[in-house]
Amino acid sequence: MLLRPHRAESQAVPETATPLGVLRRVFGFPAFRGLQEAAITHLLDGGDALVLMPTGGGKSICYQVPALCRPGTALVVSPLIALMDDQVAALRQLGIAAGALHSEGDPEVQRTTARELEAGRLDLLYVSPERLLTPAMQERLGRRRLALIAIDEAHCVSQWGHEFRPEYRALACLPERFPGVPRVALTATADPRTRADILTALAMPRAETFLASFHRPNLHLAAAPKVGELAQLASVLRRHPAAAGIVYCASRAKTERVAASLAAQGLPAVAFHAGLPAEVKRAALARFRGGEPLVMVATIAFGMGIDRPDVRFVAHLDMPDSPEAYYQQIGRAGRDGERADTLLLYGGEDIARARHWLAQSAAPDAEKQAMGARLEAMIALTETTQCRTRSLLACFGETLAGGCGHCDNCAAPVATFDGTVEAQKVLSAILRTGQRFGAGHVVDVLRGEPSEAILRWSHDALPTFGVGRDRVSRFWHGVIRQLIALGVVDVELDGNFRTLRVDAARARPVLRGAERVALRVEEPRPAERPARRDRAAPAPAATLSPASGDLFEALRAWRAEEARAQAVPPYVIFHDSVLREIAALRPATHDQLGEIKGVGTSKRGRYGTAVLALVRQAQERAG
Repeated sequence: MLLRPHRAESQAVPETATPLGVLRRVFGFPAFRGLQEAAITHLLDGGDALVLMPTGGGKSICYQVPALCRPGTALVVSPLIALMDDQVAALRQLGIAAGALHSEGDPEVQRTTARELEAGRLDLLYVSPERLLTPAMQERLGRRRLALIAIDEAHCVSQWGHEFRPEYRALACLPERFPGVPRVALTATADPRTRADILTALAMPRAETFLASFHRPNLHLAAAPKVGELAQLASVLRRHPAAAGIVYCASRAKTERVAASLAAQGLPAVAFHAGLPAEVKRAALARFRGGEPLVMVATIAFGMGIDRPDVRFVAHLDMPDSPEAYYQQIGRAGRDGERADTLLLYGGEDIARARHWLAQSAAPDAEKQAMGARLEAMIALTETTQCRTRSLLACFGETLAGGCGHCDNCAAPVATFDGTVEAQKVLSAILRTGQRFGAGHVVDVLRGEPSEAILRWSHDALPTFGVGRDRVSRFWHGVIRQLIALGVVDVELDGNFRTLRVDAARARPVLRGAERVALRVEEPRPAERPARRDRAAPAPAATLSPASGDLFEALRAWRAEEARAQAVPPYVIFHDSVLREIAALRPATHDQLGEIKGVGTSKRGRYGTAVLALVRQAQERAG
């Protein structure tokens, strides 16, 4: 994206600005939310801070407002170019002098940004940690007065985090290099251990922590065992026609395979992974950021730094390796506060593969133990029969009183049964076949299926042959998967061959009947039944009257044209929520438009005439 040079100096904020005045005049919000005001006050007093807020919770305000209230240029350390460019574009829309220095910027824009930094005309400068740590950049910044230093996506600092960037840990030099400059580290996902590591790694021992709730009521969480990935995914896509979404896969090959399958069905789907040619990735990213109803089938590398607010669903076709990674990825949906759906599909092979790679890791023992604990927490989250949101929040040390009411387990409570006998049958079949076969063969033994392999190995003569013929294959595969999740059964991976093995220590009390095994009853959920599957979730604009809905669409069309002309994502001009409120309230004057949340002074001046003209045209058509 080409970022055009901004104005010579910021006209957004007078020197005597107050935080609330900046919030109202520049950002167009009437009041602070949650812990924003407390964090801002702490920074304005010169203190360091760690801010943890969920995606969409307003973290950026916590450093952007004090950056505009304190003298000097605020330095923002950001991990991704896309994130920097989106933030800079959004700030310029607000009339704020912001710039970014990175390797992929237009050379003329980069030179202009450097000159304005030297002249002291930048309110905020975005840089990567790698660029910041160069002697030339530190020397350049050393000549300027810094208002504050913000370290965004601070979980990248931690070796316990899910997107570790080693360069971030070198940022511990900042207090020595820029003494007296307040620092704020911000992230949407960090469990207690990661939070402590962030503060240690950044040399912020006296920083105050501002911890908001991680609960996002607009996210509807669901998880299900894999019984046909593409069919299960199709049920989500049918509920969200003409909407944007992200589908995460564990491998590059799988992203391409799934994207091709969806495209063959006439769906606007593209693959995105690090191995694609740069021009292919740029084109896909431009389409996604440009507001198209696009399905991005991607590896987990995609999404951080993408601020598109109207992503209506996130689906995982493979299990993430930690609750932190899972929360970060589903957090890319529903940033506009409207309902968004998530679906996590998982299987015994996912669990086995994750445990296998962890066992093969060359990481230090302490790190492997931490990674193992996170992996087991993720496995427990997939199989939980309790409120899924409450289980997820518990991973971050947060307690939710009662069920959330917006997850699959709350919508359709999961029944359990005493599966001790069934578990004993599975364990016996694995042991009696010599722990040399995969799940399919073990299920054939239990079901009494005289397959070629069964007959060749004379497994039809085993006492366990046919003891489970009263149950369908899917039932036994579910029991095996749950035993894997419980750690009673393990899977040994040898290339494409997967062998079930019994964990003797954990299996012994089960086989003796000394330990009860509670298993979930796996019936199709209501949301998976055909009658419900084709029902589309109401579009956010459905709450508007027909006339207001027409105005909303007209405003969206105008915004799209304006975004194309400026080469910026549509959402940096106005979010859909702002356009929806304009369509509902129909302001007639610039002052009335300025009362809409999200319409600050700069945007009202830039777009007020065009927006009010569309409102007048709608009024005239209505008579």
